[in-house]
Amino acid sequence: MKLLGTVRAKKSPRVTAMAVVALAVVGVSLAAPAVLPADCHAQTRRSVPPTARYVSGNGQAFILDTSGSRALMRFERSTEVWVLRPTPAPRGDIIYRNDNGDQVLKVTPDGGVTLYTTAAPQGSPVSRVGDAQGLASATLTGAQLVDYFMRQSYRASQAMGRLIVIDVDIQPGSEQVAAETVSAASDAIVRMARASNLRGQVERVRRVVVSDQGRPGVTLVQGTLRIVIDADAGMAGRPSSARIVRVVAGDALNR
Repeated sequence: MKLLGTVRAKKSPRVTAMAVVALAVVGVSLAAPAVLPADCHAQTRRSVPPTARYVSGNGQAFILDTSGSRALMRFERSTEVWVLRPTPAPRGDIIYRNDNGDQVLKVTPDGGVTLYTTAAPQGSPVSRVGDAQGLASATLTGAQLVDYFMRQSYRASQAMGRLIVIDVDIQPGSEQVAAETVSAASDAIVRMARASNLRGQVERVRRVVVSDQGRPGVTLVQGTLRIVIDADAGMAGRPSSARIVRVVAGDALNR
């Protein structure tokens, strides 16, 4: 099978340092603490569902991890871990949103959970069906990290039918968050490539650059999708695929 994707590193002192670190075990970044209004903390504590596997009324299964300072969520058959931010809502409910502002979960004071997705925009009741392990990223060796970047690049290239170059330009200590970011970018590209209303907008993406230098954010300029991460914030320091899709689609619509 011909490999369409590739990962390139810039010839610079910072990347040289990254190559050295790749020989050691890559650690797991910790999520930053959630920030809530003072009067919401006690209510949120009472409303936090346990870490477990859940299934919605329409059959969507997911794992929710509330063991850390931020709620994490991953749908089954997906590799992306979503970082959810709680906000207070009427009647004492807590709404959990992703970094794109989309409502994902609603938790009532008595512990009832409702899932909101494109398949169920009005919400689908959720039931706990079993225990689950937390969603903290597994530790990767240097060789595993390079292989992971290559596989994500290949996945995006295969979806587009042409080469999608991935450049990772980071300092030691940012490897794990960079890996999560590359995965989210690949997810976004694959999702847009498969959607008839988004395919034309993602066609302009030729290259993905992940960096830990500068102000965190996502931009698309002259075919380069540039993502700046905040490695110190852990999973919360990188964008979700939904946010990347919004930037790519929005950039195309504004042209």
